Amino acid sequence: MKLSSFQLLACLVFYFILSSIKGQNEYCSASYYHAKFEGRGTSNGEVFRNNKFTAAHKNLPFGTWVKLTNTKNDSICFVRINDRLPQSSKRCIDLTQEAARQLNMIQAGVAKVQFEVVEEIVVPAKFKSSIETRKKR
Repeated sequence: MKLSSFQLLACLVFYFILSSIKGQNEYCSASYYHAKFEGRGTSNGEVFRNNKFTAAHKNLPFGTWVKLTNTKNDSICFVRINDRLPQSSKRCIDLTQEAARQLNMIQAGVAKVQFEVVEEIVVPAKFKSSIETRKKR
C-alpha cells in the first residue's frame, strides 16, 4: 500500500498529537447524553448506543481512549471518543449513560473528572464494546 504525501503528513500529525497528549492529566466537567440520542449517528459514523462506553470530545481524534476518574467518589471509567462536542460547550466531555453510571454521576448530571488519554492496551475488556456503523441506503 502506497501512501500519498498528504496521507503520510496526516498520519504524522495524528501521531504527534496523540503522543503529546497521552498520559497528561486534566480536570474538567463531564456530562452525559440524553436518551433521545439513542440510535442516531455519531460524528464518526457509528450508531450511538447509551449502553456502550463511548464519548464526545471537542477535538481528540476518533478512537482515542480516555480514562476518567470522578473526583468526588474516585469511580473510574474508560471511554472511546466517537463523537464531537460543539466548540462552545462548557463541558470537556459528554458520556453515554452507561459511562455516567460507572462514574456514579447519574443523579448529579454533571461531575468534575480527572481526564487522561491512555493506550488501548491498558483498557479493561469490560469497557470495550462492538462498534455499530450506520447502514448506507
